[in-house]
Amino acid sequence: MKDNIETVRLPGSAGATSLRERPALRDAPLVAQLRDAGAVILGASNLSEWANIRSSRSTGGWSAMGGLTANPWALDRNAGGSSSGSGAAVAAGLAPLAVGTETDGSITCPASLNGVVGLKPSVGSIPTDGVVPISASQDSPGPMSRTVTDCLMLYMALATRSSGDWEQTPPWTALRVGVASTWSTGHPATDELFDHRVDELRRAGVSVVELEPPPPDKQVELDEMTVLLCELKDGLDAYLPTRGSQGPQSLAEVVAYELDNSEIEMAWFGHDLFERALTLGGTSSDAYRDSRDRNLHWAVKRCLEPALGEVDVLIAPTYGPAWKSDLVLGGHPGAAAPTTTAPAIAGWPIATVPMGLAQGLPVGMGLLGRPGSEMVLLALGAALERPLRPSWLPPKQG
Repeated sequence: MKDNIETVRLPGSAGATSLRERPALRDAPLVAQLRDAGAVILGASNLSEWANIRSSRSTGGWSAMGGLTANPWALDRNAGGSSSGSGAAVAAGLAPLAVGTETDGSITCPASLNGVVGLKPSVGSIPTDGVVPISASQDSPGPMSRTVTDCLMLYMALATRSSGDWEQTPPWTALRVGVASTWSTGHPATDELFDHRVDELRRAGVSVVELEPPPPDKQVELDEMTVLLCELKDGLDAYLPTRGSQGPQSLAEVVAYELDNSEIEMAWFGHDLFERALTLGGTSSDAYRDSRDRNLHWAVKRCLEPALGEVDVLIAPTYGPAWKSDLVLGGHPGAAAPTTTAPAIAGWPIATVPMGLAQGLPVGMGLLGRPGSEMVLLALGAALERPLRPSWLPPKQG
């Protein structure tokens, strides 16, 4: 379990020492569902602290509780974030299944960089009660695994809202697939590999069309951050008192705690995003409402509805190869496509499957669909991963 999910006898710390002495006293509903389904919970996985919403120059996969997560494909490379430990643990064979959470890219990124399968389901299809919050409108827990079959199994145990019947899902060869040609990574080897996989779909008889959804501009990015920070303040202010009376009870008290414990909490970078969230003041502001309206118009009306009005699945590369981790200079992620942004803002699903190696490191393909289309995304994902199995494993280290 990602360590921002309340699980009895595990920290549920979100990587922050301010929650270290406040362990979870209950299982989050999604954990209880998994236990009822027969799952054995092995442990908690490290993450980018506070699910990577604390600093604009954070290093992905680092937390004050867990240190820096390494990528099992190359230990000096980043494992992505914020579900860093979940992706790395599955890739390294420490567990067959993991649960991550995504607000924008936090399952997709580590799945892509660690060479595993990830699914960020439609927002609301898996309960977020008992998950340390960022955004009520964008947060979604989701499964991570080595294979699409395992991802499907875990998703079916997690979901509380139906997303269709696997047995009734159309064969992947019957799907209409749109290629988001405007959402490339800019990394030549990654984009070339993506084009090769698209050609394979065409040769298999799949109907493939080129589409041009607009990439996010600066206004989209600013609006999304405003929305996330406003929802973060309200979410944490409501959530923290549920973890007991000891320790910070609000975002403002978290900021004060981190200043008092800066040698631990702020050894490598600060918490400028937390400070900005306090300045913005929550979801009652006009700035929040205006930003959310503009964001949804761009994501739904300009990107997703026009594209998915023509096809069943929209595909694009996700990230280039994992970059080197650097705590001194701060996070400097490598090539990334804008593939996660529209489905994150809209709350629509996105699956990630490995599509091969670029410069010896795994890179992933994103598969986007309408709400409730998770089974369709996984059906296409299963076909895409088939040529890569069973040799899809990191090299042994040392």
